[in-house]
Amino acid sequence: MRKKKLLEISNNERTINGIKYLIGSGFAFSLMSVCVKAIGGRIPVSELVFARAGMSLIMTRILLLKNNINPWGNQKRLLLIRGLLGTIALFCIFKALTILPIATATVIQYIYPTFTVICAYFILKEYIYKRIVFSIILGWLGIVLVSQPEWISNNNYFETIIAISIAIIGALMTSLAYICVRKLSTKEHPLVIIYYFPLVSIPLSLPFLINNFVLPNGIEWIWIFGIAFFTQIGQLCITEGLRLIPAGQATSLNYSQVIFSCIWGVLIFQEAITSTIYLGGLCVLISTIISISASKSSQA
Repeated sequence: MRKKKLLEISNNERTINGIKYLIGSGFAFSLMSVCVKAIGGRIPVSELVFARAGMSLIMTRILLLKNNINPWGNQKRLLLIRGLLGTIALFCIFKALTILPIATATVIQYIYPTFTVICAYFILKEYIYKRIVFSIILGWLGIVLVSQPEWISNNNYFETIIAISIAIIGALMTSLAYICVRKLSTKEHPLVIIYYFPLVSIPLSLPFLINNFVLPNGIEWIWIFGIAFFTQIGQLCITEGLRLIPAGQATSLNYSQVIFSCIWGVLIFQEAITSTIYLGGLCVLISTIISISASKSSQA
């Protein structure tokens, strides 16, 4: 009985820590989005990806050396696939942020938990709890309400459809990358998983960079550093969070980034908050609470 009680406490602590990491990742990624949006599209997306990857490579390499960890890992093929999927997702997300309002781009990105739950079921054989399905549906409803779809007020429908399609592809690639992280995290150190991302991103972005390089000026250097720094923090948190709790439950918790992005939209970009956004935010909050509850019960 005592052993069972200790196991329950251990599982609860594991879940709570996972939740903290995932909400922290949502906060960090929302600040990354602010930095991308603040640059305003003057700097090419390939340059932003390259800068983010270069700084991540340096920071992760230092941490690997400090902790005496082998940087190459054991599942090299899957690590490379995760790096490729993450790179494509980052290109799409950055491009969407330069075209769409920050709230809209973030909302569309958060279609990915639906993809993740489905992929986790088929690839990782994770059981889909009814409450998790309900929380994802509710969260998806919330982010649609928050989004105030751009195509309703935009006369250039073709460009809007292209921009939204890019964001959706980014969401799909994000979900597949997170599935890889979940599978890798059973055997690989989080730093190793993160390290492979810039190893793939740098050579992929370099050809685009050569023909389209734009020298940053003034505060743009700060925004670029912020992109790299906050993405690195977000990657560390999401990797650790996915190690602690199942992928389907973990990704539904990241709806918190939508709320953070709406706050930054109001404070920094003067985006209006309507009753629809408040209602959507409430749906997102309820979705997160349900997900937390389901995470705890499934670990018991």
